[in-house]
Amino acid sequence: MKAHLKHPVFAIISQLAGRQNLQVYTIGGFVRDIFLHRPSKDIDIVIIGNGIEFAEAVAAALKVKLAIYKNFGTASLKYQDLEIEFVGARKESYRLDSRKPIVENGTLEDDQKRRDFTINALAISLHPDSFGELIDPFNGIRDLEQKLIRTPLNPIETFSDDPLRMMRAIRFASQLNFKIDETAVEAIKNNVDRISIVSQERITDELNKIILSAKPSIGFNYLFDTGLLHKIFPQMTALYGVDYIDGKGHKDNFYHTLQVLDNICETTADLWLRWAAILHDIAKPATKRFEPGHGWTFHGHEDKGARMVPKIFAQLKLPLNEKMKQVQKLVQLHLRPIVLSQSIVTDSAVRRLLFEAGDDIEGLMLLCKADVTTKNEYKVKKYRNNFELVQQKLKDVEERDSIRNWQPPVTGTDIMELFGIKEGREVGIIKNKIREAILEGEIPNARAEAITFTIKTGEEIGLKVVANSIKN
Repeated sequence: MKAHLKHPVFAIISQLAGRQNLQVYTIGGFVRDIFLHRPSKDIDIVIIGNGIEFAEAVAAALKVKLAIYKNFGTASLKYQDLEIEFVGARKESYRLDSRKPIVENGTLEDDQKRRDFTINALAISLHPDSFGELIDPFNGIRDLEQKLIRTPLNPIETFSDDPLRMMRAIRFASQLNFKIDETAVEAIKNNVDRISIVSQERITDELNKIILSAKPSIGFNYLFDTGLLHKIFPQMTALYGVDYIDGKGHKDNFYHTLQVLDNICETTADLWLRWAAILHDIAKPATKRFEPGHGWTFHGHEDKGARMVPKIFAQLKLPLNEKMKQVQKLVQLHLRPIVLSQSIVTDSAVRRLLFEAGDDIEGLMLLCKADVTTKNEYKVKKYRNNFELVQQKLKDVEERDSIRNWQPPVTGTDIMELFGIKEGREVGIIKNKIREAILEGEIPNARAEAITFTIKTGEEIGLKVVANSIKN
């Protein structure tokens, strides 16, 4: 262990622990990540005694500022590339209606018992007499080797005391590609109703961490199988299942969504593109219809899905800003490139897609490629080849016509000046006709041609030019 404690901060903490004759340990994620061969910049220090007083001594020795959180009995500092938090060893007890514990001073054993999982209860001594000694009372090393998430104490007690730990168990399983101990899985199933005492912000924070893992389907399968997803995100569980009429069924849209999510994670770490993958078919349950002689349809699910996005973001306490609008746009447009790829790609169709997608066009194409989940290799190859043609067409049209984030070459002010009119219906009519003419390729996206077109259009609706000229 000593080889992993070479950073000078450990030597300083050890010296102070020896001088003050205090038992001091580094515990939790930093120790776990040593065995997972992952770099860690966050260090938790637990002191058998007054954690804040010891932290003040460390901060003075390092000549850095200390942030003290008296309500939590913790203190933290930044030193070089590390963030270090100090706390006195504690034991905790809980009330049924709250996940805020009643905290008392405790021993190292008490502190390790209150940890969420065995892999996070590992501690290394920093006292000079036992520097580098590993303390593993719950076989956390064995669980790391077996890739197992297990609680130090009875999981029913652990999850009932702090129900957020149910989300954390699933998050760690998803991030680390670990399995959750069967006893713990059953405990989650028996405690799902307890999630109601956890704030939505904390639930969503864990959910986002699951979504940002390399293969989020691991976490979502646990969420679904334990019943947690039904509590925190019922719209997604509504995707589950297959209906049959006249021997015809549709694909299971829940597992399709998980496949799309895993697919897009192979090409982007963008949280909001991943949310677009989760929500792209969210309205299929509401739009599902069976048409005799044809089969199952989901007409308009992209439009209804886009309308559902703001409500879902508000429910989950996700940001109601440009990120939400980006996801909404991608849900709205997710069928468009697929439709383009199945037919002759016209310049006007490409211009319209560029106009509507703007800077999200690359993300939209990633989503559409991820949406191909068929196991038919011929179809996969066909879709991919067609997508390549669409992407090339998008590039060619954009280079020629500059439609992405399009700004009209003739403005409303230009139109009012040209015809001597005030803002009103005629201005709107002319602006729409200019846009349509450019998107249809009737005129180029250039000011001179657009002015000529404006004059002709205005005269057609009874307007007369009164300005000698407007700036080209």
